[in-house]
Amino acid sequence: MDLLNTLVDKGLRRELPTREEALAVLATSDDELLDVVAAAGKVRRQWFGRRVKLNYLVNLKSGLCPEDCSYCSQRLGSKAEILKYTWLKPEEASQAAAAGVAGGAKRVCLVASGRGPTDRDVERVGRTIEAIKEQNEGIEVCACLGLLSDGQAEKLRDAGADAYNHNLNTSEATYGQITKTHTYADRVDTVEKAHAAGLSACSGLIAGMGETDEDLVDVVFSLRELDADSVPVNFLIPFEGTPLAKEWNLTPQRCLRILAMARFVCPDVEVRLAGGREVHLRSLQPLALNIVNSIFLGDYLTSEGQAGQADLDMIADAGFEVEGAGTTTLPAHRSDVADAAPAGGGCGSKGGASLCGSGAGAPSDAAGDAAGCGSACGGCSGHAHAEAAPVAAQPAQAEPGALRSDLVAVRRRGAGTDIAPNA
Repeated sequence: MDLLNTLVDKGLRRELPTREEALAVLATSDDELLDVVAAAGKVRRQWFGRRVKLNYLVNLKSGLCPEDCSYCSQRLGSKAEILKYTWLKPEEASQAAAAGVAGGAKRVCLVASGRGPTDRDVERVGRTIEAIKEQNEGIEVCACLGLLSDGQAEKLRDAGADAYNHNLNTSEATYGQITKTHTYADRVDTVEKAHAAGLSACSGLIAGMGETDEDLVDVVFSLRELDADSVPVNFLIPFEGTPLAKEWNLTPQRCLRILAMARFVCPDVEVRLAGGREVHLRSLQPLALNIVNSIFLGDYLTSEGQAGQADLDMIADAGFEVEGAGTTTLPAHRSDVADAAPAGGGCGSKGGASLCGSGAGAPSDAAGDAAGCGSACGGCSGHAHAEAAPVAAQPAQAEPGALRSDLVAVRRRGAGTDIAPNA
């Protein structure tokens, strides 16, 4: 297929595809799906081999958010029956992080609901970062706290943060349909603040909110322009009690095409399979490992993921290996730039580097139920009750408009509870 050969050649050269080529990936047929996955796999293996980076979410503060993000179970007015609690103490967060590290995670993502942190919140998170790094040598820490004010990214960097997550979520053209309490430009500004401070920028999207193919291509091209080191691809988990509760419009095949398009547009960055993978990819999750090089281990923020051991078994059975703490995730041409970043920056952080590893001047860790209310570290999905039934395989699509609450296991365990996490 000429399209796929062209995309592979461009990906191996770190060359930006055209918008028409990206749209064509999303328009491929089911008969062509395995060819699309194989082509994206060639690009993935060129830059990341068969390594899979594991990330682990710790929900520092859950629910009670003043923002109105339509996709989020923690939003203002949400009736989703999620856990609600205020800030975890640093030692509690460190203990929660240890469960993920024990399972093989090399990055811990600290997420808090809310519009953005106060300076006092930043100091609190700084103490948490220090506690986690004292207990876990070599672990990366990514903060995800919402919109940043001037100077806050620098404070997080000085406290030891390696990265900052703030997802764009959808295209600029449609952002106002999803959220009214802040703007797309606010999100871009926060990603740029993180970059300028020398933090590795982690920014991604949410698919399945009723967007068009053009919206998906727009947001991925914008992420390349922002030069995000890590791009979490989240698939909407339509929680009952949120405005998008009836948006069950993804199939496993469409999810794979979206992931492949993201890989072709950003060939040499950490493309992360994030929130909603269990719900929407289901039995095709192992195929996605041929495209992505990073996943979240176990649960998310407010909904249940598959068991951590099941994730590890899936990686091994598919012929991949967990990336060790001593391995640099990003390819040398990106990670070398990180070495020149301000002290504290890392994980491929840069300032003004060529975009997405491409030549000068070229445009460049969810959430199914995306991390909440201005945060969005890859998914408001999280830990669930120990007795909760696992996510079961279901038909590819529900009847139009039908709710699928049978696929959503709300978090009832892990951080903020007395029940052990699913890691």
